[in-house]
Amino acid sequence: MKNVNIKHISSLHNNALSSLAFYKQEVTILKRRLEEIAAKNNGREVAEGIEHFQNEFIIHFEKIDELKHAFSETQHKLQVQLLNMAGYAEEETLSLNDELYEQYLTEEKLLNNLRLEFLRFAAKWM
Repeated sequence: MKNVNIKHISSLHNNALSSLAFYKQEVTILKRRLEEIAAKNNGREVAEGIEHFQNEFIIHFEKIDELKHAFSETQHKLQVQLLNMAGYAEEETLSLNDELYEQYLTEEKLLNNLRLEFLRFAAKWM
């Protein structure tokens, strides 16, 4: 077992949860812009792009929800362990926490790339 600073982990979790909430809002805004593009354009090329981005937005919306749920569960599990084990947490839980944070960073990178890809698409069709 490892001694853990719950304030540090809570801070990371809270920052990740805030960022995920922001990304969820951003995906919602991008979806609205995609709907505007769909309403103004009806060619085959634009239709393929619209379908691509619709699918991507659905996938990322779900991933954001999964990550938010996982962060909440992990934070609760860590708090319980730290209370019950005099400031210590199980290695397995800490490993899970590290993996979760890596998933978050990966999702953040993917969302940023998707945003840039969408902005290029939108600039072409708006």
